[in-house]
Amino acid sequence: MSLFVQVVNEEVKQVWDTQPPAGEAGWKSAVEVKPAITADRQTYDGHTFDVSVDPVQIVYAVKDITVDDRKGGLIGAAKSTYQEVANEQTRLEIGGDGMDMDVLVAAKTAKDASITAINACTTHDDLDAL
Repeated sequence: MSLFVQVVNEEVKQVWDTQPPAGEAGWKSAVEVKPAITADRQTYDGHTFDVSVDPVQIVYAVKDITVDDRKGGLIGAAKSTYQEVANEQTRLEIGGDGMDMDVLVAAKTAKDASITAINACTTHDDLDAL
């Protein structure tokens, strides 16, 4: 993918991933600079522009993900999975096909067990082992 930035007075005004219109001033080629990150432990956190080089560099910052943030995401995913099952069972009930309580109870049991296991974790390595 080609990137282009419009630089006016040493400040980036626009970023496009298509060829900019002919005749407009200030357009330069750009490249993204994304440092390597550790999966599930780091994320990209905003970016800056280095307009002093050609092509212009879009440089991404890296932010560490805390264990608690990661736990929150995993708990949210477990709840979401359960909610999908509950919604499907509700649709079946409303549609006249009847809710399967065994399916719903199994999904709740799985969610509760996942949340208990996640909450017991204190490190990223513990979370990786789940």
